[in-house]
Amino acid sequence: MTSLKGQTIGFVGLGLMGMPMCKNLINAGADVVATTRSPDALKLISNEGARTVANPQIVAESADIVVMMVADTVAVEAVMFDEHGILAGVTSSSLVIDMGTTAVTRTRAFAARIAEAGGAYVDAPVSGGTLGAEAGSLTIMAGGDNQAIERARPVLEVLGARLTHVGPVGTGQVAKAANQVIVGLNIGAVAEALMLAAHAGADPARVREALKGGFADSRILEVHGQRMIDRAFSPGGKVTTQRKDMTQALELAAELAIEMPATNLNKSLYEKLIEDGDGGLDHSALIKALDPDWTG
Repeated sequence: MTSLKGQTIGFVGLGLMGMPMCKNLINAGADVVATTRSPDALKLISNEGARTVANPQIVAESADIVVMMVADTVAVEAVMFDEHGILAGVTSSSLVIDMGTTAVTRTRAFAARIAEAGGAYVDAPVSGGTLGAEAGSLTIMAGGDNQAIERARPVLEVLGARLTHVGPVGTGQVAKAANQVIVGLNIGAVAEALMLAAHAGADPARVREALKGGFADSRILEVHGQRMIDRAFSPGGKVTTQRKDMTQALELAAELAIEMPATNLNKSLYEKLIEDGDGGLDHSALIKALDPDWTG
C-alpha cells in the first residue's frame, strides 16, 4: 500500500462507501480530518484515529487535499458551497477531489468555482461497491489537469487498484455515467437470465456456474448473480443510488440530443422497486421487479 505518512487528508462523507475509504487512508498513515452528518459515523471514525470536526469548511482549512464521498449532485453542491462549506476554506494550495457520482455539467461548474477561489479540482468517481471500498481495490475514473491528477495520485492509489486519467475535469464523471449504464443493464440481463432459468425448470445456481468462463461471464454475474440466488440484498450499492445514476446518464444523453432506450427501460425497473418500498436494497434486487415471487 502507498504510504501517506506525514500527510493530512480531509474527508467529507462517511456512508457505505466513504467510511471504509476513510479507514484505508488512516491505515496508510495519513492524518485524516473528517466530517459527516451522522454523529454515530463521526464517533466510529474518531475511534479509528481520525480527527473529527464540525463542518466541511474546517476540513478544507485543515487539509490541502479534501476528498468528498457524498450521496449525489445536490449533496456535493451543499458540501462545497453552503455556509461553512469547502469553498469557504479553499486556498491556493487546495485540491478538492469528488469521488461520488455527480452530474457532468454541474461538475464542470463546481470545478470552475473552486478554480476561481484559487484551488484545483479532480472528479474521480469509483466503481467496485463496498467490497472494493473495503479492500482498497476500487476502479477510479479521474478527470482533471495533469498537475492536479499527479497531486491526487498517492491518495487515489490507496483507495483503488486501477486509476485511469480519462481527460479534463468532468470526463471522470462521463466515464462513470458509462459505467453505470453498463452495470444497470448487466444487472438486468443477469436477472432476466436467472429468472428464465428458474421458470424453465433449471437450477439458477447451476446455470450461473455453467455460464462462468464463457462470453456471458462478468463481474455482475459473479457477484450480483450470487446475491440474486442467495436473496442476499443487503446493500453494497442501493437501488436508489442506481436509479439516480441511470437518471444522470439519461440527462446527459438528453443534453447531447441522443437516445438510450434500453437505459430508460432499465431505469423504470429500479423505479418500480422504489415504488414497492425496496429502494434501500442492493441493486441486485432488480430481479424482484421482474419476478416479485423470486425464491432463487
